[in-house]
Amino acid sequence: MHSTETKTLQVPGARLHYEVGGSGPLLLMIPGAPADAGALAGLAAQLADRYTVVSYDQRGLSRSTLAGPPEDQSVAAFSQDAHRLLTALGGEPAYVLGNSGGALTALDLAARHPEQVRALIAHEPPIPELLADREHWRARFQEVYDIYRSQGSGAAMQKFIATIEGDGGAPPAMPDFSQMPPEAVEVMGRIQGNLDYFLAHVLLPVLRFEPDIAALRSGPAPIVVGVGAVSPAGVPLQSALALADRLDTKAIEFPGDHQGLATDAIASAEIVHDTFTRIAGTQER
Repeated sequence: MHSTETKTLQVPGARLHYEVGGSGPLLLMIPGAPADAGALAGLAAQLADRYTVVSYDQRGLSRSTLAGPPEDQSVAAFSQDAHRLLTALGGEPAYVLGNSGGALTALDLAARHPEQVRALIAHEPPIPELLADREHWRARFQEVYDIYRSQGSGAAMQKFIATIEGDGGAPPAMPDFSQMPPEAVEVMGRIQGNLDYFLAHVLLPVLRFEPDIAALRSGPAPIVVGVGAVSPAGVPLQSALALADRLDTKAIEFPGDHQGLATDAIASAEIVHDTFTRIAGTQER
């Protein structure tokens, strides 16, 4: 068992909440909005015997509070926070794992600060700007935002999930809190509290992000794209495959769907470790 230490870092405009545990080479894990570090806590626990695992809440989410009123965010702002966090941790190159929107932050970090990234796994980054029908997706996510403004976060999140999973799917079922352990209930409560900020200030600007493919291809950090074995053919899966194609690599498969890193942490941890071990071996030759 490895204990986890909770810390904060003051950055321009926000105070970041981050958690450190384990021992070994540095591994930075970045969750996507509206989730926070708690969504990857199970994965962190599985990797703490092999890595010093750092996870954090991105600015404005959960325990990473803003210094002023909420404002529209960007992937560039999120990646600068990741850069500052790694600098505060000593500046050594880190293994980086980004999930969903957190993978966008990780990709931008690798493009802007390649000296800080030893290797990167981007798990199902939603990048509709890479897709041939991006104008369609721009309109659909604008519709999600408009529903939020007119009907509130509940209706908007149902539309968002149905849209991002590929349209036409059944509305997402409400989680059964009575069947969840207390720590999971706490995480879900924080995520619910993030919905207004996510829908008002993160959704549209983040989903207009397009990674610097040239910088990623020419940079020193190996980049691996992950996909869920049973993910629906929605934006995250399509985007991940498009990104892998642009990077001239083949996506690797993780268990489960878009949430597989959380729902099957044991198997996912082994894939993460095997991938980074393979990359480290290649770098040493």
